[in-house]
Amino acid sequence: MTRINLLPWRERQRKELQRQFASIAAGAIVLMVALILYIHLHMASLIDGQGSRNEFLNKEIALVEEKIKEIKSLEDEKQNLLTRMDVIQQLQTRRPEIVHLFDEFVRNVPEGVYLTGVTQSNTTVEITGVAQSNATVSTFMRNLDESEWLADPKLEVIEANLKDRIRTSTFTLHVNQTVPVEDVSDEGL
Repeated sequence: MTRINLLPWRERQRKELQRQFASIAAGAIVLMVALILYIHLHMASLIDGQGSRNEFLNKEIALVEEKIKEIKSLEDEKQNLLTRMDVIQQLQTRRPEIVHLFDEFVRNVPEGVYLTGVTQSNTTVEITGVAQSNATVSTFMRNLDESEWLADPKLEVIEANLKDRIRTSTFTLHVNQTVPVEDVSDEGL
């Protein structure tokens, strides 16, 4: 029987398979590295793109916030102007009230009552004066209560004084200044 030595052939085949395996493995590694590099570069470009969009949005947000601040300052300025206009309007509508107030004093102060001071705080008027008697003070308060421009007189202090055998009463009273109903409707026209 003839003996054939197949060992070198098998060894060559094994070396060939190892070389093919190494080639395929190297190709797979190169392909994997290329794929990973492509994914990395693609993700980096997506991140850069998102970063630039975020930067653009942050700039736009800053601009909008500045505009909001400007709008708020304009609204504050508008509110200040409206407040000033209201004060001016109130002063304009209340301007004739002082004339009516003194006119009512002239009409309603009876004989024997002398006013020494008038102080106004908002719609409350404080009147101080000297009267010949308590009855004249009472008459004065009744006249003020019947007035269209004054209401609710309240006597705070009344003191009797005796000087040179003349009896007088020093008084302090408060009265509310009002606006007659027909005057309020006339001002709207």
